[in-house]
Order: sequence, then C-alpha cells, then structure tokens
Amino acid sequence: MSSPSLARRERLSLCDTALALGEDAPTLCGGWTAKDLVAHLLVRESRPLGALGIAVPGLGGMTERDMAKLGKRDFGVLVETLRHPRFTPYAIPPVDRLLNTLEYFVHLEDLRRAQPDWEPRDLDGHDQSRLWSAIRVAGRGLVRPAAVPVTIRRSDTGASAVLRRGDDPVTVTGPPSEIVLLLFGRDQVKGLDLQGPADRVAKLRRSDLGL
Repeated sequence: MSSPSLARRERLSLCDTALALGEDAPTLCGGWTAKDLVAHLLVRESRPLGALGIAVPGLGGMTERDMAKLGKRDFGVLVETLRHPRFTPYAIPPVDRLLNTLEYFVHLEDLRRAQPDWEPRDLDGHDQSRLWSAIRVAGRGLVRPAAVPVTIRRSDTGASAVLRRGDDPVTVTGPPSEIVLLLFGRDQVKGLDLQGPADRVAKLRRSDLGL
C-alpha cells in the first residue's frame, strides 16, 4: 500500500493541530481563529457557491455567510468532517494532490506559526520536492502583484525556476517550504535570502502576494 500523499498528510496534521490548539486559537489569516480556518476549508471543498466567493472578491459575502453557518456547529464535528472529505472532487486523490498540497501546507503553517516559539518543520527531501514542483507553477500567479522579475532557487539542491521574466530579477533562495510561505504572503518565514536590486526586493516584500 502506498503511503499517503503530502496533501493528505497535511490535511490530517492540520486537523490534529486544530484540535490540540482549540477552536479559539489564532492563525496567520487576519483575524481568523482555528474554527474560522476550518470553516473556510469546508466551504472551499463542499459549498460551490461559497467557494466561488473565495476566488471572486465581489462574491465574498456568500463565503462569509456559509462560514458563519458552519461556525455555529460543534468544532470537533467540523474538524472530523474536514478530516474525511466525502461527496466532493477534493476526495479524489489526483485532485487532492493537485489542488490541496499547497493549500493545506500553508494553512497548517498558519496555525503553527501563529503560536509562540514556532520553528520550521524538518521536512524530508521528497516533501520539499513536492512543494517545489507545485510552487514552480503556482508561483507565477502569486508574484504577479509585485510586478518585478522573480527567480526562486532551492538552497538544498541549487535548482532554480523563473516565475516572472525580466532583467535583474529578485532571486529568492531557501528551502521550498519557506519559499512557498513567502509567496503566499506570509511574513513568518526563516532561512530565506533575497538578492537583487534593492528597490525590487523592497517591492516584492511589501506587495500583497498570494491568492
């Protein structure tokens, strides 16, 4: 039997972490609590109209209403529903791997890194490579708000990828896991080195990255 995918393992870890921290635990998602985050993920996966509001800002009210409805339910029930998705395309392993690897990695870290004394996890090379493969594609859209050339480089293997072409790019070097979090707009990162024209580095740092 093959081992669970990274997307599946991150889902399970997020559920375990949410239960351990409690529903009122803070996250890195604005003012969201752990319960808000779980509700967001459930809306994304099981409520098509609410999920549309996640991608289309003008329809965000539908997402908020669906999250509010879910927020009235027991936290433990919500977490277990998220742990075992059913009747949703996200329950199909190939779809889960494609659409949830980065989603669940980032949101698990949103829980972890909002707590005191957090440290990066020691992910093995296979998991880092899975994140690298995903961010090489997703990163092209994530860096668009910065409007500067961007190259990313793995600090463990030296592999690099161009996310936005142009002369004198900002080169972000580090573990793929930390690069992912930076490009999703998280400030709580470690082990990254940003090189390039100072104004472009500053613009990348202050841009509203992510989705």
